[in-house]
Amino acid sequence: MAKRPLLLTRADEMLLVCILVLAEEAFSTTIKQEMYRRVRKRISVGTLWVALDQLAARGLVTKEARKNPDRKGGRPRVYYALTTLGRNSLKKTRELQERLWKGVTPDPTGGE
Repeated sequence: MAKRPLLLTRADEMLLVCILVLAEEAFSTTIKQEMYRRVRKRISVGTLWVALDQLAARGLVTKEARKNPDRKGGRPRVYYALTTLGRNSLKKTRELQERLWKGVTPDPTGGE
């Protein structure tokens, strides 16, 4: 039986969107770069690895170690991909946000 989609935290959502757009190139360095490019948020590698491990433990992403094409020997790169649950959860979260913001003026604070 398939798991029901989860409502994501903003941090989960940002990471999953980065992984989604990076597709086959989603590994820690590219995810970090994409996060900064999209939301101007810097994240340490250690914090990123913990967050990615948590997403994997919750069944939102898969991890796959592959040989690093840029160098011989050394540790393999770990690539990430969204699972069906991850995609469905991302969709559910987006739909909720769209419903939440529907009808709100462009500047909800009333400022200029």
